[in-house]
Amino acid sequence: MGSIPFGYILIKIFLKKDIRKIGSGNIGATNALRTGNKLIGYSTLGLDILKAIMPVIFIKLNLPEYIYISSLCVFVGHVFPFWLKFIGGKGVATYVGILFCINIVLGFIFIITWFLSYLISKYSSLSSLLASLSIPAYLLFFLDGKNIFFFLIMFVLIFYTHRENVKRLINKEESKTKIY
Repeated sequence: MGSIPFGYILIKIFLKKDIRKIGSGNIGATNALRTGNKLIGYSTLGLDILKAIMPVIFIKLNLPEYIYISSLCVFVGHVFPFWLKFIGGKGVATYVGILFCINIVLGFIFIITWFLSYLISKYSSLSSLLASLSIPAYLLFFLDGKNIFFFLIMFVLIFYTHRENVKRLINKEESKTKIY
């Protein structure tokens, strides 16, 4: 399910365009918002979250010992979808869905950190990176680092998908994102 490219599909159906040729070329919700169609942008966000929730909740209820491997599979499927020659999204929305499934508190920590960072900086990419880093930091300081290795791997993967954004942030060339 992780490899279903909702941003690509919604833009193709409703705007008759290829999202990979718009804005950053990414198939995720932030780039879908750049099309100017907020309904498609927010629908992409919701569907990318939902595509993580459905399989991870199923695994959590039926095979809980595999929750981390299934979460990683959904995430990797989103970032490297075989439908689009392994070039997908950055994984942030999918990660949010995973976090809410694993522990609702972690999901809210991510969301709060993202929004506070965004309110201060107006950079979606920076907010995503800081929010991703907040999860292993929270686990380290408040839960004795329980399962921190998985969340560190997820941060590294999100950092990897944002490597071009990091370069632009360092060079002060990153564009601010309007989410409303």
